[in-house]
Amino acid sequence: MTDLSTMYETVSPINATVHGDVSIKPVTGFEFAQKINSVPVLATEFAAAASDMALVFSGDDEELLPVALLGVTENKNLYVNDSGQWAGRYVPAFLRRYPFIFARDGEESLTLCIDESYNGFNHEGRGERLFDTDGERTQYLENMLNFVTEYQRQHSGTKAFCKRLSDLGLLEPATLSAPEESGEVRRLVGFQVLSRQKFKAIDESKLIEMFRRDELELCYLHMHSLKNIGIQLNKTADVTEEVPAATIQ
Repeated sequence: MTDLSTMYETVSPINATVHGDVSIKPVTGFEFAQKINSVPVLATEFAAAASDMALVFSGDDEELLPVALLGVTENKNLYVNDSGQWAGRYVPAFLRRYPFIFARDGEESLTLCIDESYNGFNHEGRGERLFDTDGERTQYLENMLNFVTEYQRQHSGTKAFCKRLSDLGLLEPATLSAPEESGEVRRLVGFQVLSRQKFKAIDESKLIEMFRRDELELCYLHMHSLKNIGIQLNKTADVTEEVPAATIQ
């Protein structure tokens, strides 16, 4: 799975002294995500994302998260075309918050940061200012801070859902096998999926708890989303014929 730190090249904490005259042009392309083959998704995104991409789980018990598969080979995002435009229907919030991100300052506090390598980062007044002439946050920066703050809040709830799946032993390691027309088989490993057999064997009391937390819906959306894996292989701009089906084992 992709090392997402490569998406942010020059992360800097935002403050009025350093960024007082900085403006940000709106993101119009996704070149920054062209080499990412997976991205975290929030539980609240499952309904929208599951219709467009395969959702699986990645990480260990301490940091287990749902991710959307964006490609089946390393350094290739099938949802970004050669012009850097998004070729899918849904854009995950993780990408929509770029070039902003929270960085942990110590154990508890989070600091809003920005990727200064973003090509829309400028000192020429192009786009939206981060601070006004008095050094106060602009409405644009306040809106982005609220967006990233809400993302972080939803992220915590998503981790709790994943921990429940792990504690109930419902996940199992999986391998994606994608045959090519050449006869070679591409394989993607390092992720987990829900075991249908284990899911059906959940204790009734736990099942009711998951139902009341709307987690059963998330489980079904995850399993439904896996059908998108075969479709993903046709996401490149030049593909005109269907490729052999991909499978998860």
